[in-house]
Amino acid sequence: MVSSRAFDKIVDFITSLPKNEQILAFKPSIASQGRMEELLEKKQLGKLNFDENREIEQFLLIEHLMRVAKARARKRLSA
Repeated sequence: MVSSRAFDKIVDFITSLPKNEQILAFKPSIASQGRMEELLEKKQLGKLNFDENREIEQFLLIEHLMRVAKARARKRLSA
């Protein structure tokens, strides 16, 4: 499942103890972005199955986590 790989990448990134600038520069992979777009299209058509719905929820959780991390990194850099 792509989201498990995306989740693993986030865990690897966080445990690498990135600098604030690295946190701000972090972007999901092209593959992850493509998968999210695919899932969003299926959701709009009402064709998501249970596993895909769970996958999209995981992507959204990861995105939220990174937004919070980026906001805190910006705050640290501006202090």
